[in-house]
Amino acid sequence: MGKIKYLVMDVDGTLTDGKIYMGENGEIAKAFNIKDGCGILLILPKYEITPIIITARSSKIVENRCKEIGITELYQGVKDKLKMLREVVGDDFSSVAYAGDDLPDIPCMEAVKKSGGLVLCPSDAISEVFCLADYISSFKAGEGAIRDCINYLTSCS
Repeated sequence: MGKIKYLVMDVDGTLTDGKIYMGENGEIAKAFNIKDGCGILLILPKYEITPIIITARSSKIVENRCKEIGITELYQGVKDKLKMLREVVGDDFSSVAYAGDDLPDIPCMEAVKKSGGLVLCPSDAISEVFCLADYISSFKAGEGAIRDCINYLTSCS
């Protein structure tokens, strides 16, 4: 493994518990873990790791959370995550750590793993993701899994 420069994350089921609270006017709430936010805001910059969000859904809630924790690279409404990953970091994924939990993340995970990057996931990811993961957090999504992954990444640096 080379030096990790990017931590690319999914949102629902990775940074959140995957529950989407819907009202008659659409999405009304998501829960984020404060420890994940502290890790992104306070730890990643010390190691010169850029946090990046690539998510299939679009949400003002996610936009607000990203502003709060210093994520400037936010890509929402993405149908082809691998294509977006290539646009953002180029074709060499050896410096990428990718954190995801479900089927839409698998193409990115396979490409990152093949390039020598790292694949990370929460403890409640699907089994297909477990098969690809280099590190499986002992924490569930939305319960500190990303902070645990950040601790793992920075202990390897």
